[in-house]
Amino acid sequence: MLKRFLMCIALFLVAANFANAAENEKVNAKVDPLDASGFVNLGEYIPDLILEIRYYTTYNFTGERIDGYKAPVALMTKEAAKALKAASDEFIKKGYRLKIYDAYRPQTAVNHFMRWGENDDMKMQKYFYPEINDKPTIFDRGYVARRSGHSRGSTVDLTLFDMSTGKELDMGGTFDYFGSRSDPFFKDVTPEQHNNRMILRETMIANGFKPLEGEWWHFTLKDEPYPNTYFDFPVE
Repeated sequence: MLKRFLMCIALFLVAANFANAAENEKVNAKVDPLDASGFVNLGEYIPDLILEIRYYTTYNFTGERIDGYKAPVALMTKEAAKALKAASDEFIKKGYRLKIYDAYRPQTAVNHFMRWGENDDMKMQKYFYPEINDKPTIFDRGYVARRSGHSRGSTVDLTLFDMSTGKELDMGGTFDYFGSRSDPFFKDVTPEQHNNRMILRETMIANGFKPLEGEWWHFTLKDEPYPNTYFDFPVE
């Protein structure tokens, strides 16, 4: 009897999971990837943020301003922005401000990355990937991919600014560095640098974000509203 009961429960859970997955696909199928109505401007929504939108500048791993970035602003889904504001408020109480490098990233920008991967230009190697001598390795190791979670609108790249010193916290590595040093638990950093990484990581996790294990700066909202939609409206 117990065995039959447990089997019924298992079948019910499987059916429920299929129903939820079908509903998610149904919802996301209706989303227009050019529709920005579910997004907010982070600079307006969270005035305490510091913005350094790297892909609007030439100081990034390609050495070019990236297609799709028409203004130095950061956009995110309303749900992710709300969670980020909660994290920002907590950091403010601890004496820090969040500094944003990138948030929503249009698919157009990802396509630019892919075209960059096909040429021989490596002028930014010494700054962002000195340990790598050929571009295919960058893609093979997953540092750059054809699809980015950023394009779903609920992922952010950031660091901490210490209000008492007027400087960024020393994280023991730079944003968008393609190498093992970017791993949050990289061993060859000082105790202070490790502690700084953990301050960022633990507070972001506590406010509803999940980290990317290979990049100390990268966080995605756990319950992102558009898990299957890759948007492509410009950052402006």
